[in-house]
Amino acid sequence: MSQNDTVAVTEAVEAFHHAITSVDAAALAALTADELTYGHSSGRLETKAEFIEAIRSGKSDFSEIAVSDQTVSVVDNVAMVRHVFAGKTLSGGKNKIGVLTIWLRRQDQWKLVARQAVKL
Repeated sequence: MSQNDTVAVTEAVEAFHHAITSVDAAALAALTADELTYGHSSGRLETKAEFIEAIRSGKSDFSEIAVSDQTVSVVDNVAMVRHVFAGKTLSGGKNKIGVLTIWLRRQDQWKLVARQAVKL
C-alpha cells in the first residue's frame, strides 16, 4: 500500500460524501462502479441507479456528513475503508452508523463498488 493510494482513496471518500450533500448525481455516477451494491444499516440494498435516484429525488437528503475513526487499507486494486458516519438530514434527522466501503481502482480512478452500514 502506498501513501499515494491512501491519499487518493481518502479524497474519493470525501468527494463521495460531498456529492451526497450537494446532490451531485453526475459526481456520484463518476465515483461509483456500475456494479455498486449499497447496503443501509436497515438491511435495505440499493443498486447504483437506485442509490443515485434516492439522493437526486431527496428521498435520502443529507445536509451534513461527518466521518470519524476512519481507516484505509489498500491491497492491490482494492481499498477497504471503515469509519463512523454521522449525518444530518434536511428534515432534522440524525444518524450515527458504522460503515465499510470497498473501492476498486479502475484506470487510475477509485470507484465505490460496495458499501455496508451497521447500527452502532
